[in-house]
Amino acid sequence: MDRRQLVKDAIAHKATPRAPYCIEFTRKARETFERETGCRSADAFLDNDIVQVRPPWWRWNGLGPEWREAEPPAAPPGVRGSGSYEAFRDQLKLLRDHSDKYILVVIYGSHFEKANAARGIENFLADMGGDPAFAQKLLDRIIERNMVMLENVLGFPEIDGVLLGSDWGTQLDLIMSPSTWEAMIRPGEQREYDLVHGYGKDVWVHSCGCIVKALPALVEMGLDVLNPVQPECMDLAMLKREFGDRLAFWGGISTQESLPYGTPEEVRAEARRVRDLMSENGGYILSPSQNLQDDVPVENILALIDVAKNG
Repeated sequence: MDRRQLVKDAIAHKATPRAPYCIEFTRKARETFERETGCRSADAFLDNDIVQVRPPWWRWNGLGPEWREAEPPAAPPGVRGSGSYEAFRDQLKLLRDHSDKYILVVIYGSHFEKANAARGIENFLADMGGDPAFAQKLLDRIIERNMVMLENVLGFPEIDGVLLGSDWGTQLDLIMSPSTWEAMIRPGEQREYDLVHGYGKDVWVHSCGCIVKALPALVEMGLDVLNPVQPECMDLAMLKREFGDRLAFWGGISTQESLPYGTPEEVRAEARRVRDLMSENGGYILSPSQNLQDDVPVENILALIDVAKNG
């Protein structure tokens, strides 16, 4: 079984010879790991089952200071594209010709996060409550732009899945009311998920924090994989019990407690515990709950990688 199929089987909740893994570093953590281990490339050493690629996309352009004022601006925001479709096509072809890994297109802040990047998080949350017409118009504009950009890349046959996302949660709960999420966030997200599925690709979503109240809707919407699954915010056993037959999880190993503060043996034990819990009957990609930061001792990183690779 190649690694692409390993990941696809896990997402499909099939039994696999091992849990696939995809572990990520922050820049500083990568530099520290390479310096202390003498490893020339931390990414090559990891050799994840999933390779992440960034497509041509778009960003805000020329937002004036009025966008950070309390009152919503009257003028529409400017946008500009970035990246090359030719270079992206060549990258995908090279990966598929020389790798058996699952290819995941990574977008991250694709909707709600894009809006609060323009306005500032406090202002945009106030917009959602005090001027919902403006907030909805901005969200709709983002989705319309996203749909065009997604359509431009989804036809590449090498792509296996697309990671969208915005952080909808705090450590305690949704950052907005469930009714607001349903009314203002769900419709646009659904359009994106349906488009991705229409091209035969898997839908992955990144949202930090406690988003338990949105999970029933996300399952109904057809979400395939949820990341980062922070154990400090959501109970892993409950997630697996309530949603694990319909939703796959990527993450779950604590970057707030176990990895920075445990011993290597404690890290091994916790990584195995989470893997065994979350991978029963498939549905799990082994990973920390966030990128490894430079507060994680190298010995603990090596212990985590050892579990990922060797069980």
